[in-house]
Amino acid sequence: MENLSGLLYPRHCPFCDRLLRGDEPYLCRRCARRVRFIQGPVCMKCGRPLEHAHAEYCDACRRREHRFIQGFAPMLYLGDAQASVLNFKYGGRAEYAAFYARAIWNFGRERLKRWQPEAIIPVPVHPLRCCQRGYNQAQVTAAALADLMDIPEIGYTVQRVRNTRPQKGLAPSDRRANVRGAFRISDDITLPSTVLLLDDIYTTGATMDELAAAVSAHGASRIYEVCITIAPGMS
Repeated sequence: MENLSGLLYPRHCPFCDRLLRGDEPYLCRRCARRVRFIQGPVCMKCGRPLEHAHAEYCDACRRREHRFIQGFAPMLYLGDAQASVLNFKYGGRAEYAAFYARAIWNFGRERLKRWQPEAIIPVPVHPLRCCQRGYNQAQVTAAALADLMDIPEIGYTVQRVRNTRPQKGLAPSDRRANVRGAFRISDDITLPSTVLLLDDIYTTGATMDELAAAVSAHGASRIYEVCITIAPGMS
C-alpha cells in the first residue's frame, strides 16, 4: 500500500523539490546537510533571533504588546527556507507539511511539552484563496504536528470571513488593519483553555494577535503560537 501511495502521490524534497527515495522520509540526503535551524539568543516573546545577545526581546516585541504568551519558529524566512515555504504555499506541495511539522517538533519539543496545549488551531485562509491553492498550508502543517503531539487539530472552529490582502509589503500598522475582524468563531463554540496557533510565516505578529483575540473570546486563556519560519528584523 505504501509503495502504491508513493507512485500515486510522489513525495518531493521541500528544499530542492527532487523526488524523494524510500529511505528519505522528509528531505533528500543533500538538503538534509544544508538545513539550518535558528541558533543563538532569541526573543523571549516571538522567538526571533536577537541582534544583541544581552537583550530579552526583539525591537518589534518591545514596541508592541502581543495577545499570545510566547512563540517560536525553527527557521528564518530567508534563502532556501523562504523558497521552500513559497513553493509549499503557492506550488501545490502539500506534502512538505510532514517535514515542517517534524522541524517544529524537533526544534521546540521542550517548549511544546512545557506549554501543554490541548489543541492546535491553524490560521484559516478565506475559502476563495483555499480553492485557488487547493489547501490551507497552515492547516496541513497543523494536522501533521497534531499527530506528532497526540492532540487534536481544530481549525474547523474558526472561519476567515474577509478575503484580506496579502500582508507582504504592508507597513506594520497596515498589517493590523488588514486582518482586523478577519476571523469569526460561532457563538456556541467553547475552546480549550490552552491552545497553540500555527501559521507558515511570522512577520509582525498582526495575524497571530488577531486570531488570539478571537480565540480568547471563546474560552482560550493560555495562547501560544508557532510558525514554520520567522522573518528577521521586522519592526
